[in-house]
Amino acid sequence: MEHFLGLLRIHVRRGVNLAIRDVRSSDPYVVIRMGKQKLKTKVIKQNTNPEWNDELTLSITDPSLPVQVLVYDKDRFSLDDKMGDAEFHIVKFLEALRAPTDGIPNGTVIARVPPSRDNCLAEESCIVWSNGKAVQEMVLRLRNVERGEVELQLQWIDVPGSRGL
Repeated sequence: MEHFLGLLRIHVRRGVNLAIRDVRSSDPYVVIRMGKQKLKTKVIKQNTNPEWNDELTLSITDPSLPVQVLVYDKDRFSLDDKMGDAEFHIVKFLEALRAPTDGIPNGTVIARVPPSRDNCLAEESCIVWSNGKAVQEMVLRLRNVERGEVELQLQWIDVPGSRGL
């Protein structure tokens, strides 16, 4: 527990224009990995624009590790097909959490993360003060595939007894 900083809730919202891996569509799901942790969304049948709206929670001990996003097509009788991957770092998000927030109005942008060669952002990602919490919205462009994006939202959860930020 001495290295535990807190929890990162990842709201896996939806996929946009994902690749077709079956005859006419795909049965996509998302795997989130960080270090030895691995979490998975539900499978959405026959949809290249799935709405998962799943919340997955990672325990953060080493914030320098990347968060990997892997998209797969569920297959019944063979190995699941890869539909692309992406990764992002949470360092900027955690830095924004450390900023003073007293008196900040709801909806204020605390920080911006531009797309770069070091991240898979499809567009600028804003960290916003919302209902007393910092929230980061992001659209990730999938790599190693012909097309597709995944929309996520990050939120930090402080846990009593953790080391904290």
